[in-house]
Amino acid sequence: MPRVPRLWLGAVLALLSPAAWAAGGSASDGIDMDVAPVHAEHAPVPPARLVLPKAAYPVTRRDPLVEHVFGQDVADPYRWLEGDLRSNGDVADWVKRQNATSAAYLAQLPGRGAMEARIRALFNFERFSLPRKAGRNYFYLRNGGLQNQSALYVQGAEDKQGRLLIDPNGWSKDGAVALDAWVPSRGGRLLAYTVQEDGSDWRTVRVVDVENGKVLGDRLDWANDTQIGWIGDEGFLYSRFPQPPAGEEYRAPTYNKAIWYHRVGTPQAEDQLVYATPDHPEWSHKAMVSSDGRWAVITSEISTLPRHAVHVIDLRHHVKGEWPVRAIVPDFEHDWKFVEGMGDRLWFITNAGAPHYRMTRLDLSRETPAWQEVIPERTDTLDSGAIIGNRLILSYLHDGARTAMVTDFAGRPSRAITLDTIGSASGFVGRPGDPETFYQFSSFNQPPAIFRFDMRSGKATPFIMPRLAFNPADYVVEQRTYPSKDGTMVPMYIVRSKALAQANKAAPTLLYGYGGFDISLTPGFSAVRMAWLQSGGVFALANIRGGGEFGKAWHDAGRLDRKQNSFDDFIAAGEYLIRQGITPRDGLAVQGGSNGGLLVGAVVNQRPDLFAAANPDVGVMDMLRFDRFTSGRFWVDDYGSPEKEADWRVLRAYSPYHNVHSAAYPAVLVTTADTDDRVVPAHSFKYVAALQASDTGDKPHLLRVESKAGHGSGKPVEKIIASGADVLSFLAYWTGLKVE
Repeated sequence: MPRVPRLWLGAVLALLSPAAWAAGGSASDGIDMDVAPVHAEHAPVPPARLVLPKAAYPVTRRDPLVEHVFGQDVADPYRWLEGDLRSNGDVADWVKRQNATSAAYLAQLPGRGAMEARIRALFNFERFSLPRKAGRNYFYLRNGGLQNQSALYVQGAEDKQGRLLIDPNGWSKDGAVALDAWVPSRGGRLLAYTVQEDGSDWRTVRVVDVENGKVLGDRLDWANDTQIGWIGDEGFLYSRFPQPPAGEEYRAPTYNKAIWYHRVGTPQAEDQLVYATPDHPEWSHKAMVSSDGRWAVITSEISTLPRHAVHVIDLRHHVKGEWPVRAIVPDFEHDWKFVEGMGDRLWFITNAGAPHYRMTRLDLSRETPAWQEVIPERTDTLDSGAIIGNRLILSYLHDGARTAMVTDFAGRPSRAITLDTIGSASGFVGRPGDPETFYQFSSFNQPPAIFRFDMRSGKATPFIMPRLAFNPADYVVEQRTYPSKDGTMVPMYIVRSKALAQANKAAPTLLYGYGGFDISLTPGFSAVRMAWLQSGGVFALANIRGGGEFGKAWHDAGRLDRKQNSFDDFIAAGEYLIRQGITPRDGLAVQGGSNGGLLVGAVVNQRPDLFAAANPDVGVMDMLRFDRFTSGRFWVDDYGSPEKEADWRVLRAYSPYHNVHSAAYPAVLVTTADTDDRVVPAHSFKYVAALQASDTGDKPHLLRVESKAGHGSGKPVEKIIASGADVLSFLAYWTGLKVE
């Protein structure tokens, strides 16, 4: 287990009482161009007063492309910006000129250097992941503070210190190659891990010998969103796509994702095909293996909606080279989350007959297996579960935060893990029979603190406490509710310094949101956000409709033809912050990433008067063509299909790219990355071109394109610090937050 740093307990233990038990309680960029660094020292000086007239922007070619769709003429003059940066010289040159313009502007922002120094200081503390046990070894990630990537360590049960096993910081000079997932074999002798290059969603699977640290010759390409399910110590199941066409690796739609078996020590060409659906190339499949090695559980999906089919394979037949697949959930009507398997019994969490989810069990030894309810539905949403020792540990979403409770196998509550403050408890990794598990607590003002949980005694003890450059107790986290346009009450977290809260003084506020795909935003720590708070700002997070914080109904209320509810909720959050005197009328900034980038683009179009500044990050901005690239086809159950007239009309009404109009817009910094193959950067390119061409005022409307980066994961610490400084200093300048 990792060496425990000198405990910094102070405010952490004042915030948390985890041992409170209540009986019965609850990829390479390939761009051949010289892109100017985003904060170049010798960049040209921008116009006075830091405003930008149209003449200051690079000239963007406008094509006379108009399509007649469902009775409407739709102009798409910037479709040429959908070209791949790597092969299209016109697009590459345009991005180079846009980056030079934004670099020049951002370099002049007052306080940018101070903001970068503040973010760097906040990153500079030792960080650990939750330990994971296999055999007699514990595995965990560690970052000394400012390392670009966290390194993987292994530690024997009797050892006092861990041993470095994998250090991705030596894989590239700029830290753009990252260690992503890692899964030890059951006995802990081998470990499979995935390598991520330049932020791409593509992964390469490698294998390391834990005893001597030697990386084996195994190399498995074209994995994407894969599980790794070890079968003993000899091989594992994984998912991959066919190799995409040359030059289309980061743009082409993906089909025919299948499950393969790889025997360690053999080439990928000899992998065995385990499960595929060639008659349904749009279906995607992933496999997990029960802790006892008896069952492979295959989960199939057809979109981002929580709807899955489930098949199982009895792995006792694997020794004969057979993969007998058996359907236990043949259709795509409900969500099924595999928890664990013990012998003939499998546990799942499902929303079948329970919008807030329940736990069920299936006994496959019976001639006609029947589902048996173990944990009934509650008001709180059951988010995940695990079997550790001889208990179930259940994670619930309560008012947008994660809480946990322990029950026996019959579902009888015996203990609750309680928190004394707003935050989230998560983790709880382990297997049946394990005497312990680990979990972490984090909040907006608290980096993850790791606790060891004794399954026999029920005692939780501090395991790793971060040593911080600030006192969490100096900041207040509160949760409020506010009315949306239709009267729906929406929860929102508000974080600010205790001094600011006590003075009841308005201050520049950064409002964040997402609102889509059944994804829940829960309290968590960000060094970049903490830099905003340390500078005297307020941070707010609105749990708007479309997310998963309150079950199926909350998600459904913000998707398809009800997507406008998400935008109304977010606009109402801004109005509430102004009305309550938390932020001044000219001091509100909005930010969101991916679907949240769409959110920001849409609300800025609808209420440009409400916001002083905006940062749509890696956003989905062209709602009429999103389904034509990479994984976009999966999003139609949340957004609707542009091929269907009724859906198209809804999408056309709020698509950020298509609804830019003449008005005084706030300052907008659009951020994306050249290797984003989830939401291709063309979305941001086309949107910012429309902003710069329209009569939207003289506040800056800039594009910042990160090189050798993707949708967010795997981003080196240095790039996070630099981009965070650029974005925050931009938002600070236009909201009046003085950074010193």
